Amino acid sequence: MFVPKLLKDADVKSRLKELKGWKQEGKFITKTFEFDHFMDAIAFVNEVAEAAEREEHHPDVNIRYTTVKLSIQTHSQGGVTEWDIGLARAIENLEEAFRRETAG
Repeated sequence: MFVPKLLKDADVKSRLKELKGWKQEGKFITKTFEFDHFMDAIAFVNEVAEAAEREEHHPDVNIRYTTVKLSIQTHSQGGVTEWDIGLARAIENLEEAFRRETAG
């Protein structure tokens, strides 16, 4: 199975400029999402989980009432790869669609 190489820190920082709110924390990329209601946070996590299952690439998830923090790395590589940037981009698209759906 092909596993992409680790990205250098400078490459990670450059790639994260394309993704609103994502930052590098150690060997992970992370983003914290805020929701108005607990059930919105849970519904969003469920959508992320379904996308992660399809990709066979899973973020670490921390839920604190209406706050969701996602942390991503390629565990087998011990750091950030293109897979992680791709999953973060997919999560950004999910968030955009989710917020549109829950706004109205």
